[in-house]
Amino acid sequence: MKNLLLITSLFIFLIFPSTDILAQKFPRLDISPMDAATYPIDWKNSDKLVKIIYGRPQLKGRSLSDLASVSKKGVWRTGANEATEITFFKNVLFGGIEVKAGTYTLFTIPTENEWTFILSSVRNVWGHYTYDQKNDVLRVAAKVSESKKIIEALSIAFEENNDNKVTMFLGWANVIVSLDIEEIIEK
Repeated sequence: MKNLLLITSLFIFLIFPSTDILAQKFPRLDISPMDAATYPIDWKNSDKLVKIIYGRPQLKGRSLSDLASVSKKGVWRTGANEATEITFFKNVLFGGIEVKAGTYTLFTIPTENEWTFILSSVRNVWGHYTYDQKNDVLRVAAKVSESKKIIEALSIAFEENNDNKVTMFLGWANVIVSLDIEEIIEK
């Protein structure tokens, strides 16, 4: 009986190699991988103010205006694939406008001299194809400056500044867009 079981097991593994039986069908690595940026940056600090999750498209020889609708003055998903989501863990001033703690979709309208950041109440959307202005929570203008080096992949980072505010930086190609975020302290 033991020999029959051994022969049967050996036969099964010869016909169906164990890697095929146990292997999962994992998708390929995304061309524009998902990333996240938080403030504070220290991963050990669980008392976060803001977290942003976004897809990181790359230029790959293309122009920013082709990828982010700079020349078309249209709404952009602010990344690749799913629309970018931003979570505020506390009530904040986002570009000087009050926003309640929560998760929002972040859209932008890029132009050469100014980008408009849009927080939308609609979540879990692909791209900007279903964007509707009636779901806007706010729109705020952001500063645009020029990067001395080309930034190949869309990048977002936070930095504390001297005014006890945090500045969110979005960089891609030769453009850096910045917007202040400040926690609202209840008195």
